[in-house]
Amino acid sequence: MSSEAKFQFVNKLLTWHEKNDRYLPWKTNKDPYQIWLSEIILQQTRVAQGLPYFERFIHQFPTVFELAKAEESEVFKTWEGLGYYSRARNLHHTAKEIVKTFDGHFPDNYDGLLRLKGIGPYTAAAISSFAFDLPHAVLDGNVFRVLSRIFGIDLPIDQLAGNSIFRNWQNHC
Repeated sequence: MSSEAKFQFVNKLLTWHEKNDRYLPWKTNKDPYQIWLSEIILQQTRVAQGLPYFERFIHQFPTVFELAKAEESEVFKTWEGLGYYSRARNLHHTAKEIVKTFDGHFPDNYDGLLRLKGIGPYTAAAISSFAFDLPHAVLDGNVFRVLSRIFGIDLPIDQLAGNSIFRNWQNHC
């Protein structure tokens, strides 16, 4: 892609973003706890459905310390209705680990975040880039679909061959 084509592409994305941006509370700060919480809640969940859960969690457990101290039943009650309860279990487990092992501070690097239970490449990239300004691309299926159209990649993104192209890009961003 030529530098002019890249420039036009970036401008189109920025223009689209200006027209379609929406307020989301986790986007207004660099708190890794809030970013992590939003990412876990939004796995397999639409933003419109997840936002009230995020607000409920922040009200109930404003810091990772409060989440770590909570009873599992209280975490599950706050999670109730979101499904995939393993996410809530991992959330609670990881909050305890962050408090115990890291004195309540999230690891400030991608590899350290990846070592935490329930945090995969996407969530580690989101936390490290949004909270710590590290250069990690946050790529998901939607981004893969857009990129495959732009770059003319005909491999299915939900299969190993297509997915590995984008994961390789992600590792080099």
